[in-house]
Amino acid sequence: MSDTAPVGFTYVDAQGVEISVYEWAAEEPVGIVQIAHGIGEHAGRYAAFAQDLVRAGFAVYADDHRGHGETGRRQWGGDLARLGRLGPGGLRATEAAILQLTGLIRDRHPGVPVIMFGHSWGSLMAQRLLNRHPRAWDAVVLSGSAHRSPAGMESGKLNAGWAGPEANGFEWLSRDPSVAERFIADPLCFEADILKLLGPADALRLFGTPAAGLAPDIPIHIVAGSADPLSKRDSLRRLADAYRRRGVRDVTLKVYPEARHELLNELGRDEVVADLVTWMLDRVGA
Repeated sequence: MSDTAPVGFTYVDAQGVEISVYEWAAEEPVGIVQIAHGIGEHAGRYAAFAQDLVRAGFAVYADDHRGHGETGRRQWGGDLARLGRLGPGGLRATEAAILQLTGLIRDRHPGVPVIMFGHSWGSLMAQRLLNRHPRAWDAVVLSGSAHRSPAGMESGKLNAGWAGPEANGFEWLSRDPSVAERFIADPLCFEADILKLLGPADALRLFGTPAAGLAPDIPIHIVAGSADPLSKRDSLRRLADAYRRRGVRDVTLKVYPEARHELLNELGRDEVVADLVTWMLDRVGA
């Protein structure tokens, strides 16, 4: 199967911000994967993963969140120095726009299961949305995530473990040095100071734990690299256990040895993608 070119479209959120979306179509998809990207990046970085998913029978949608990618470029009149600033409504409006896209997806594909793939900041927002909307999605993958507590989530310098005179500041993303090089060269990627960009109130909102009332039958899969600095100590095990204590019956955790933050851009990405596709097909493929 040849690669499918993404189709772009936009929608307008409740505060009037125009949100850019990439769509990778599949004929009669077995499921839909909605991607929520991390802070400081954009949905276009997930094109290779989207193609992998399309080949497995999934359609894929990925928006550029508030202040990011083409959404941010348009939102701030082309001033890329303002990328990362979320605009009116802040974090909660950004999350509402993600959920709005879920609604658009369900309208376009009635009866087809939707899987949320949230990476890093996207995974933290997915955790928060699940607390308020337990059945928003039919399955959830949390990539490069963390237990949202001060003890479980690093809020300082993520590249501290690789600091040195030759460091470029983004070694924490992947063991593949070309990943950091491409990130630095991408005008829509930037180093994110969460406290500065989001402000103290929204930065604090990123902390929290799984809430009561979660849907017991919505499976959750947590994936990360063992050298990912975002999750501290036993953070991921604590997160998985927290979901189990809240009654979620199917909670799985997969940690890839020596891998860093971006599993989809790691040296072992083929294994990661194969594992993710298998998990997704096992949960919604029937």
